[in-house]
Amino acid sequence: MKIRTLGTQGFRVPALGLGCMGMSEFYGVRDDEESAATIQRALDLGVTLLDTADMYGCGHNEELLGRAIAGRREQVLLATKFGNVRDVAGKFLGVNGRPEYVRAACEASLRRLGVTEIDLYYQHRVDPAVPIEETVGAMSELVQAGKVRYLGLSEAAAGTIRRAARVHPITALQTEYSLWTRDVEAEILPTCRELGIGFVAYSPLGRGFLTGSFQKTDDLAAGDWRRQGPRFQGENFERNLAIVRGLEALAQRKGCQPAQLALAWVLAQGDDIVPIPGTKRRRYLEENVAAAAITLTPAELAELNHIAPAGGTAGMRYPEWSMAAVNR
Repeated sequence: MKIRTLGTQGFRVPALGLGCMGMSEFYGVRDDEESAATIQRALDLGVTLLDTADMYGCGHNEELLGRAIAGRREQVLLATKFGNVRDVAGKFLGVNGRPEYVRAACEASLRRLGVTEIDLYYQHRVDPAVPIEETVGAMSELVQAGKVRYLGLSEAAAGTIRRAARVHPITALQTEYSLWTRDVEAEILPTCRELGIGFVAYSPLGRGFLTGSFQKTDDLAAGDWRRQGPRFQGENFERNLAIVRGLEALAQRKGCQPAQLALAWVLAQGDDIVPIPGTKRRRYLEENVAAAAITLTPAELAELNHIAPAGGTAGMRYPEWSMAAVNR
């Protein structure tokens, strides 16, 4: 696995990470045994950047990772997040960026993960009621205390990123980025590059849509969270299939899978970008890892930009209530 560097503080990571959210909820039935085997296989393949959050499964995801990496901590780069608050039943209670909550959330994550230090600690969503300077100030204290190595933000606006970086170096911004979600190219990505902040691209496969696995909304399990997504519904779904059809055609000519082509496109957008495709199965992990070896020609990149131009996807990426919490 090739290595990339996030930020200017020397945080070296594999070119591809592993998003672990779907192992605990949102994307269908849970299988802890296969998920743990997938995590261990990822480490064997050099995919050492493992991404989780305290809200995934209300702590279950961190606990799962903690068990899966037991005895292999020295091989792992652990990234987790705080800020999205849920009750014991899973109900979302809002965003919390207060300094005292930052400290408490970190202690809880360390306990669930079974480690003494988190490699990359993100604020999952920006709390509009708390100045970003106060939140990042509390996060920086965790670095000084040796509980966190590097700091990150997720789904933050350009102005917020600038203010945060004045308080403490920000190593990475994690935000959605893929062939069907390209809004960061206008302002967010240039801001990160100006400030020397790495970019971690979540949902680089469009929540699985770009794999070609779904031909209709009913292909998703009844409890799958994606059924709520505007891009997976009605006319939007049908229009977005045109992107998949274009991917499939080019992938067939190139002798690879559509998912691999979509990942190769993200990787080709810059060495400061690290996609973290999520999966809970070894089969798809291995397919994703193979994408890192795919080289796209200028003509192929131009074709992909034509297939999926910025702004060409139908529908918002989240339901309206959830969109209110991003880019602030």
